Amino acid sequence: MTSRNYPSVFWFFGLSGSGKSTLSNLLHDQLKIKGISTVCIDGDQLRNGINQDLGFSSQDRMENIRRSAEIAKLLLENHEIVITSFITPEEQHREKVREILGTSVRFIFVDADLNTCRERDVKGLYKKVDSGTMANFTGISAPFEHPSQVDLTLKTNELTPNECLSELLNTYFTD
Repeated sequence: MTSRNYPSVFWFFGLSGSGKSTLSNLLHDQLKIKGISTVCIDGDQLRNGINQDLGFSSQDRMENIRRSAEIAKLLLENHEIVITSFITPEEQHREKVREILGTSVRFIFVDADLNTCRERDVKGLYKKVDSGTMANFTGISAPFEHPSQVDLTLKTNELTPNECLSELLNTYFTD
């Protein structure tokens, strides 16, 4: 199995609960089985470490994405396939990623409607928003701009994770 786009950064983005981490982990596991070296970068992990000094204002979100894209670029320059998972809510954030990563980035929009994301709510974040204990939440009290440019859209409220994985593999990888 080889990538038609190696080296590449697969930038999964969408609302909280849309399935970004699930799909990025599935892709990582499948490529690992095939002997393809990949690195996963998850927004939650970076928020707990290198980006823990950032809040959720538009400017802080931009800095979070900028730092994350720079890390992806370093890995890309070392010939890794990089799989990322970030909400990346505004078009200006996605433009910053394009500016840093150029033609190596593949934007994968993990598209699930807000009700589906609320139902999943694996982290309990939507409950915190509803109770008033969390502000600046993307898709509710902070903007999520529907993307104008994507390489692939995965409708996770219509497709299973394995169906999405098959679409990813058929689009970007061949045997």
